[in-house]
Amino acid sequence: MTVEDARFGLKRCVTLPGPLPLDGGGTLTPVEVAYETYGTLNADGSNAVLICHALTMDQHVASPSPRTGKPGWWTSMVGPGRPIDTDRFCVVCVNVLGSCMGSSGPASVDPATGAPLGMAFPVITIRDMVRAQALLLDHLGIANLAAVIGGSMGGMQALSWAATFPERVRACVVIASTARHTAQNIAFHEVGRQAIMADPRWNGGDYYRGEPPAAGLAVARMAAHITYLSEAGLTEKFGRRLQARDAKTFGFDADFQVESYLRHQGLSFVDRFDANSYLYITRAMDYFDLAEEHGGRLAEAFRASRARFCIVSFDTDWLYPTPESRAIVHALNAAGAPTSFVELSSPYGHDAFLLHSPELERVVGGFLRAGA
Repeated sequence: MTVEDARFGLKRCVTLPGPLPLDGGGTLTPVEVAYETYGTLNADGSNAVLICHALTMDQHVASPSPRTGKPGWWTSMVGPGRPIDTDRFCVVCVNVLGSCMGSSGPASVDPATGAPLGMAFPVITIRDMVRAQALLLDHLGIANLAAVIGGSMGGMQALSWAATFPERVRACVVIASTARHTAQNIAFHEVGRQAIMADPRWNGGDYYRGEPPAAGLAVARMAAHITYLSEAGLTEKFGRRLQARDAKTFGFDADFQVESYLRHQGLSFVDRFDANSYLYITRAMDYFDLAEEHGGRLAEAFRASRARFCIVSFDTDWLYPTPESRAIVHALNAAGAPTSFVELSSPYGHDAFLLHSPELERVVGGFLRAGA
């Protein structure tokens, strides 16, 4: 299968024979990979761009999700004439390993039992996700990437691509991301995982024939969602305003608008995401430490790279704050990699990279055009 005839928003899923070696030991065989392509691969295969998605996103980067019916999660950035221009580039977006949107994960069926793998699925890493993406690109006949682009966990994958397959990447765009998870990052994820595993319906991960641990997953999402926002943004949007009432109830209903908002976020999330996938992907993010993979020195991760780098942070992002981006920039400078860096101003915190941002669009579009 090739992508020479790919049309905008073409959805595909392929089973690759593998084997895929895993950082935790062993291999994964076969490997299911769900992906979408946008645009057309040129004759010499030089215009491929890989977009890597964040924790709870998917491969539907610029076309409606068949699960929710909502528009793609980065339609402001990807499309004809947009910063990641599908009239110029063949864009590939891959559902990460461990997810629940078509790629191999805990909800995948074990052919030996006919039941979902659940917690028998191996623990995976960001680098494992990248290796699975490389297998897909090999299958599609894409040897090199004009660029790999990602925000948040997608940025971790982009960095891992540059370090793991330096000969395959000509440009790398990392937005609102980090080269390793801090203790605070791990702590927030652990709260979410414990909320899921404390739900009686989790049943050790074996819930696929019954009711999922919706309450635990909703709480996990609520806790995580707070980290995606800024205090200023929450104050501006909600303040201490009450929700559809004139006075406090002196009970535990959602008196405040912000409480109602978080409950809605939690409940809507359980309709589109698998609890076990949440466990696996957050663990992969917590294990991510690019310096550790290269002898403890982050600069060593980029020694073999010949890519141009663009690093972007947001001033109100306290999940992956600007100092985390600066640490990446310093390592890239030490490795002699051509690097651009900008901190953008936004009231929206970490989520700013997902929202319409003319400044971000100018930065990304300009960086890609400069490499033409």
